[in-house]
Order: sequence, then structure tokens, then C-alpha cells
Amino acid sequence: MLCVNVELKERSYPIYIGAGLLSNQALYPLKSGDKVMIVSNPTVAQHYLSPLKSTLESIGCSVESVLLPDGESFKTLTSLNLIFSALLEANYGRDATVIALGGGVIGDVAGFAAACYQRGVNFIQIPTTLLAQVDSSVGGKTAVNHELGKNMIGAFYQPSAVIIDTNTLKTLPEREISAGLAEVIKYGAILDVEFFAWLEQQISDLMQLKEKPLQQCIARCCELKAEIVSRDETEQGDRALLNLGHTFGHAIETYLGYGNWLHGEAVASGSVMAAYLSEQLGDLSNTDVERLKNLFEQAKLPVNAPDEMPLDAYLPLMLRDKKVLAGKLRLVLLKQLGKAYVAKDIDSQLVLNAITCARKL
Repeated sequence: MLCVNVELKERSYPIYIGAGLLSNQALYPLKSGDKVMIVSNPTVAQHYLSPLKSTLESIGCSVESVLLPDGESFKTLTSLNLIFSALLEANYGRDATVIALGGGVIGDVAGFAAACYQRGVNFIQIPTTLLAQVDSSVGGKTAVNHELGKNMIGAFYQPSAVIIDTNTLKTLPEREISAGLAEVIKYGAILDVEFFAWLEQQISDLMQLKEKPLQQCIARCCELKAEIVSRDETEQGDRALLNLGHTFGHAIETYLGYGNWLHGEAVASGSVMAAYLSEQLGDLSNTDVERLKNLFEQAKLPVNAPDEMPLDAYLPLMLRDKKVLAGKLRLVLLKQLGKAYVAKDIDSQLVLNAITCARKL
């Protein structure tokens, strides 16, 4: 088992990474008599809800559960209200603990519910997708979507622990593994060129979920994110670097309808657009652009823009992004692999040129 700590003074917490951790009672910051609400979905629950309940009941906890519909399209205020109703019907108070058992959607909605319910209750993340394990479960971002924009309603709310059981990845379809690898590749591209080079060597083993490189990969991603979050919890500075490809990607997700492209797929395509823009600005070499594209392709991720999304649909959606300030786009771009920066007020024609480069000719 590996452990990474997120240092936030009195709100610091551990991230545990290993195989079979779901049943390790010692990892849960709970005690006998605690009231727990597990939030999951039917897809995940069929595999892991019963084992988790057994573990928590062995600690002596009182356990209830609520299942949300599965998919990004259900990351809504309606789903949030299902959690509130379950907590209220169970007569849970401020001493309750909400546990997110699932991927990024479950983690985001359950975390937002924990942040809001009676002005904040204890929260534990048990991410079951690779994307959630390396990214969304760490750092305290919680939110639901609005039909006009992704993650527009939410809060920063840190968990008390993140328990990453790599065995949960064995029931994922390959497409979900690939989507998670998009965020993995992002970390190397923005922060650690040596990690990027390691990924180029290990990508096949990671696709096959080989345990040793998988744990090393997840731990390194968590270390990189923990360092950023410790410096900039609420994204006033460095944390924005974690959004490489996301402004383009969120536009794709919003236009196509949430869930038609997975988040990681949209991030991969958006990161390639950001790379083309970085090349146009004279920063990123063509060699580095091709390395980034090649690694995404090896992970079976899209490197082209979606065929069905017209060029003129991008900018209006991108201008609704949370990173927009005073009506000006802020985009995460690359000086080189392993070194990112936030660009402000980029000429919109250059942005459109970059998107055009990513469109199939």
C-alpha cells in the first residue's frame, strides 16, 4: 500500500492506494456508532456496495445507502436532492458521514451534498474509476452541472480520507480506463516531463492494469495534485494549471450532451487543441505536439475534434467557462512538455485556428 498526504493544516488528509483496501477497516476515519450514508450508482453498487457495507458494519457503523442514476447526464441538482432526501429520511444530523462510492460523477455530487447538508458533514471518497482515482477524488472540488455549463454549481469541500482500491478498476470497461489515462497524461504534460517519458514506456502495462506500475502511476498523479492543492486550494493561481484541455473539453461535453463523450476523451481532444495553440504562439515544438498526440493515441483516446461539432460552437461555450475573467478567455498552454502556464486574452482567431488543426480534414 502507498500513501500520499494532502497538506492543508488542520484539514489535511491521507490518500491510500493499493489492492483490496475496501475491506481494510483501519483506513476509515470512523468509529462504532457513526452514521454513514453511502452514495453510489447501480453499476458500481452491484460489485462493491455490499462489501463496503460489511466493512463499515464490522466497525460498528449504522449504514444507509442511496443510488443515483448512472452517468454524467445525471450530475444535476435533481440527483443532489436525492441525497438530501435520503439523509433527512434517515434522520441523519451533523454527525453523519457521506461516502462517495463511484467515479467522478458520484464523487462530485456526493461531495457537494456533504458540503451543503446541515452546512457540512464528514465526507470520504472511495473512487472506483481511474479518472476519479488520479484526479477528481483529490483536492475537494465538488459540483453539479447546469444545462448551460459544466460544474457551474458547486463548492470546495475536502474529504477526510481518500481510499483508492485498485481492484475496483478490474470491472471497468476499457473506454473508462482510457478516459482516466487522459488525466494521467495531463499531469506529465503540465508538471513533470520525466513522468511523461515514464508514461511513454509504461502505457501498455497501464492499459492492462499491471499492479505495480498502476500503483506508481496513481501515486505520482496524487502527489502532483496534492502539491498544487496544498499551495492553492481554491484555484487562485497554480491550481488552474490542472485544467489543460479542460476549457476546450468542457465546451465539447456541453455541446454534445453530457456523457456522449467521456470527460477524459474531451480532455484529450482539448489538450491537443491547447498544444496546437501553444505551437502557434511559438512555445511548444512540433516534436512535443506529436509526442503528446502519440501518447493519447496509444491510450486509445481521441486527438481530433468531434465531427459533429461546428467550429462556431466553441467560443460561445468556452466563454462560459469558470476560468473566464472580465469576459476574456484564460487557457492553460504549454511552454514545453512538463511546463505549463495560464495564458490570458489570447486572440480568438488563434484559438479557432488551433481547433481547426484538430479537425479531421
